[in-house]
Amino acid sequence: MKNKIDKNQPKTNELKTKSSKNKKSKINRRSLLVKYILPVIGLLIIIFGIWFIFIHKSDKDLFKDAFSASGINGRLTITYPHNNTIFPPEIASPSFHWNDPDNDTYQWLAVVEEDGKISYISDYIDENKWKPDSSDWEDIKSRSDGKDVTVNIIGIDRNEPGKIYNGGKIQFTISKDSVGAPIFFRAVPLPFGFAVDNLPTISWRLGDVSLYTQPKIMLTNLPVCGNCHSFSADGKTIGMDVDYANDKGAYFISKISRHTDITFDKIMTWDDYKREDNEYTFGLLSRVSPDGRYVLSTVKDRSIFVRINNLNYSQLFFPIKGIICIYDVKNKTFAALPGADDKTFCQSNPVWSPDGKTVLFTRAPVYHSALAEQSKDIIIPTEYAKEFIEGKQDYKYDIYQVPFNNGNGGVAVPLPGASNNGMSNYFPKYSPDGKWIIFTQAKNFMLLQPDAKLYIMPASGGTPRLMNCNNPGTMNSWHSWSPNGKWLVFSSKATGPYTQLYLTHIDENGNDSPSILLENMTIRNRAVNIPEFVNTKYDYWKSIDEKFVDNDVYTFDRGKEKLRVKDYKGALEELNKAIEMNPNDVTSLNLRALTKFELGKGQEALEDYDKVVALNPKAFFVYSNRANAKLLLKDYTGAIADLDMAIKLNPQSSVEYNNRGAAKFDTGDFNGAIKDLTTSLQFNPKNDKAWALKATAKYNLGDYNGAVNDFDKTLELNPKDSLAFFKRGLSKLQLGLGEQGCKDLKEALKLGYKEADEYINKFCR
Repeated sequence: MKNKIDKNQPKTNELKTKSSKNKKSKINRRSLLVKYILPVIGLLIIIFGIWFIFIHKSDKDLFKDAFSASGINGRLTITYPHNNTIFPPEIASPSFHWNDPDNDTYQWLAVVEEDGKISYISDYIDENKWKPDSSDWEDIKSRSDGKDVTVNIIGIDRNEPGKIYNGGKIQFTISKDSVGAPIFFRAVPLPFGFAVDNLPTISWRLGDVSLYTQPKIMLTNLPVCGNCHSFSADGKTIGMDVDYANDKGAYFISKISRHTDITFDKIMTWDDYKREDNEYTFGLLSRVSPDGRYVLSTVKDRSIFVRINNLNYSQLFFPIKGIICIYDVKNKTFAALPGADDKTFCQSNPVWSPDGKTVLFTRAPVYHSALAEQSKDIIIPTEYAKEFIEGKQDYKYDIYQVPFNNGNGGVAVPLPGASNNGMSNYFPKYSPDGKWIIFTQAKNFMLLQPDAKLYIMPASGGTPRLMNCNNPGTMNSWHSWSPNGKWLVFSSKATGPYTQLYLTHIDENGNDSPSILLENMTIRNRAVNIPEFVNTKYDYWKSIDEKFVDNDVYTFDRGKEKLRVKDYKGALEELNKAIEMNPNDVTSLNLRALTKFELGKGQEALEDYDKVVALNPKAFFVYSNRANAKLLLKDYTGAIADLDMAIKLNPQSSVEYNNRGAAKFDTGDFNGAIKDLTTSLQFNPKNDKAWALKATAKYNLGDYNGAVNDFDKTLELNPKDSLAFFKRGLSKLQLGLGEQGCKDLKEALKLGYKEADEYINKFCR
């Protein structure tokens, strides 16, 4: 059967013909493209490239040409960095700021010249600020090679290529001296009163001038006040004020490890220096010695401290009394530094020479005020400091020097150039080579002063020179030398209320350069202060970790401190926490019992003492303390039994004999009382109250001669004891010594014992 053929289907030969024609057409077009069009396009590209490379000029090149041809008019002022600034080689790029008087200028270009030739031109800048990116800045630094670098800022209008409205320039140098060490500092919110009330908002940070990131936080959320810090010369030891357990004199000292822990065993207190004097201290402005062996501080101090509702300067704080104390870290001992321990002067702000052989300190006469003397607080109440606040009272410090002499001190002498100049001189710091001293000078006071300026002079004294780095019209203070002695960091309020850190270079002749703002160490809404160079690697030191709050030792210490200041309710709260964490701690139980005793909770105190006796039956002090609780409950028999046991365990203690004598007196056992009180006075003959009680016991027994003799001793020790005069007068009347007896009764009345008036009317008329 034959196949059917579709009439619409083209024949095979016809298809082949059409296909052949199409192929030829495509080949002809391709040949034409290759032969004529592509060469033309290629030629055009080459011509354009030659034009673009050799003939065409960008808008920026036109400005560059105009700058090269005619320079700048100098009407634009670069406000930062300052002319002739010296930057360290590792510094991160700074921000350039300027003022342009022409309101029509809305864009700028930065043109960098090195060795008289343009080496860099920036992108278009839309604000009065330019910060080179890190790669451009590194390129600028690398090609400077110690020569001056000139930065020109030119004001332009991009729509008028080549036209320069205004321009200004500065020169700076990249030093070959590296900073070589990180900076440790504190960041604090303002005003200061807010910071005190919100302690966890304060942070301590470690910064590196080479970084573009903010300094790492080393410590924050500290629940207690922390303050001044310092380091040994090798950067291996840190000392820092930490108000451990509410003790304002507490001080943390430790070897630095990658993660440095603040633990209670690394904390001492300046209050332990002559604690028996009952004069407490803040331990102001402490400094670790270069070798880390000693710490110097102000002790037995008193200060003016006023919160001021002003964001710029929100506190007035300076010491008006104090001596310099040495703490021996190795032997854990305290001693005053002879030559800096004159109690008629306020001696503070001690600083070591690099070799540790000399100490500089500030000195001023102790400030006395009749009103202030009414308060025993370390900090004088604000109402007693009005004359300072109102500017009616000056207080100026001189800088003195004294040999350390292995702690034996010597004669203190004023430092020439930093004393007796009608100004207040403070914060002296030796250069690491011992050649120079930089100190702060203000009209008055110390610490945060609006007019504070930095001065430099030879370490032996001389004529001080006002440093170039001072930012005008504001505070410049809190300074620290880099370990290599080439750089100084300091605090200043040049840009507003929030203190910032600045850097200056110091050459071998003591000449310093204009200040450099450490932009990466500027913390938003924080004042950064107390900067200290640390002789360590930035990457080595990772953190400072608080490890003392959440344990029973810390809560116990807080309780003990609150008990010392008579905050009995606060002490009880802390001790309850400590015992909850460690129920069988004898020391905490004993202290809680004492606290309850002070609160008048005798029965509860007795229960705690019972627990302590059960845990430690050979602790004599527990029996003595439990006896006091029993006396409060008028359980004289029980009290005497406990005191019997206390005396058996410690027969040399005058207190227990005295207390047992008092208990026997209350039971009417006057002979027993006299015997115990006599023994107590053999150990402590200066206990006027024991003499008075023994005299009263003799009076009750009719031994009036013995009573008079014991009252004589009482009044010899305490001539203001009105009750002793009254009872001695009665004893003399019993002996028929009417005139002498009446004389004593009248003296008792004069001293305020009003009951004497009745006997005077009866026997002395």
